[in-house]
Amino acid sequence: MSRRHSAELARESSKTQKTREKLRKRLEEIDKSVTPQALQQKLSEIHRWISRNSTDRLPLKSKAISLFDANEHAASASNKVKKLGELLHQKMVLTTDSAASHS
Repeated sequence: MSRRHSAELARESSKTQKTREKLRKRLEEIDKSVTPQALQQKLSEIHRWISRNSTDRLPLKSKAISLFDANEHAASASNKVKKLGELLHQKMVLTTDSAASHS
């Protein structure tokens, strides 16, 4: 950050500094707890949970499921988004017409 920009920022309060330090320490604790052994333990817990709940699952034989379909089935735009698009288009047309008439 340049000197000019640093002079424009307000100084953090002591309460904010203490909270930031607590958060930094908490994040360090979390980082220390993420070990290969902890990950392996969590993986085993997840596998056990899946096994325990397998009776509740429904077989999907008639439909393939994928996480991403390359936007082949994109969601429809909401009415609000459609209105904003129309408004933006109108403003662009007005700006283009105005610029052309001033040339």
